[in-house]
Amino acid sequence: MTRVQIITRLLKPALFFLLLLPLALLVQRGFADTLGANPVETITHQTGLWALRLLLLTLALTPLCRVTGINDFVRLRRMTGLYSFLYALLHFTTYAVLDHGLDIGAIFADVVKRPYVTLGFSAFLLLIPLAATSHNRIIRLLGGRRWKRLHRLVYLCGLGGVLHYLWLVKADTLSPLLYLTLFLGLMLFRLPPRIRSKLSDLSGRMLPMQRRHRLLKEER
Repeated sequence: MTRVQIITRLLKPALFFLLLLPLALLVQRGFADTLGANPVETITHQTGLWALRLLLLTLALTPLCRVTGINDFVRLRRMTGLYSFLYALLHFTTYAVLDHGLDIGAIFADVVKRPYVTLGFSAFLLLIPLAATSHNRIIRLLGGRRWKRLHRLVYLCGLGGVLHYLWLVKADTLSPLLYLTLFLGLMLFRLPPRIRSKLSDLSGRMLPMQRRHRLLKEER
């Protein structure tokens, strides 16, 4: 069996069912009445978290191809991206229907009033054209160049998603900061090697300056 066959026949179907597992567990917890004191909040949080995780996984596949030299991992990108959209859709639906009773006025007011809701809603809106243009036929209609240009919106979705999470959490910010760090690392990896080397040189120069500044402070 070739590497492509392993990914398409074994890894892809396994990943398909694995990515359904968080949703299945939420449904099971709902039937078992173990979603906690605020089930709507639990569902909203879990679906949002999985939408962000899968979006970051989607962004991580290109760097994974470069690091491993196995370009066939890119075959998983469409599926992980669509699953990210599925969880984002469930996240927004829970927020709009269960939390706000589909009151358009209240939802609009919340989007305008709360910056973290504005960011999350904007990221969700940007995901819609990406999910809608994921079919091969639409890719052919758009043309490869225009399709690639459109799908660069995924970087804004990722940034909006991690900032939405960071802004939402009030007490323990460690988890959202880790997601933000991962996102920035993935973006840094995508920079051309020349720019990355310049940034590396700049950080190398900054370290001695910081040490000198510390020593001057200690002397005072």
